[in-house]
Amino acid sequence: MPSMVGTRASGPDNKSPTPKLIGSAFRGTCVGMASETDHVESVRALRQLRRMRTFYAGGAVLWATSAASAGWDDPGGRPMWVSVAFLMVFAALLGMTVLWLRRRQADRAEEPVHHAAPRRTAWRRHANA
Repeated sequence: MPSMVGTRASGPDNKSPTPKLIGSAFRGTCVGMASETDHVESVRALRQLRRMRTFYAGGAVLWATSAASAGWDDPGGRPMWVSVAFLMVFAALLGMTVLWLRRRQADRAEEPVHHAAPRRTAWRRHANA
């Protein structure tokens, strides 16, 4: 049975003149506006990319050190080439993460800046006479 998510379906008697969209992907927002959950997910994605960038940089440094040490002990040996292979993997992952972060930050630079409103209004406290 085909899925009805994202498809158009008419009224209960299939004679309704105005079809309605079932399972909308827009989460109840206008087409041109981003919902609050999209913004939160975007912030979380950027935070996760920054964490992964740090992890991949650490891995690249670790495997570079391992490759240098293995190359010093046995130049051209299998442990050196394994370390170099892992170094290349971590360097590629680091490069992709940096590229994605630059693209995301360039996309966010085009968006208008929304500063958070204060959580509560400032109340002036007067001493009771």
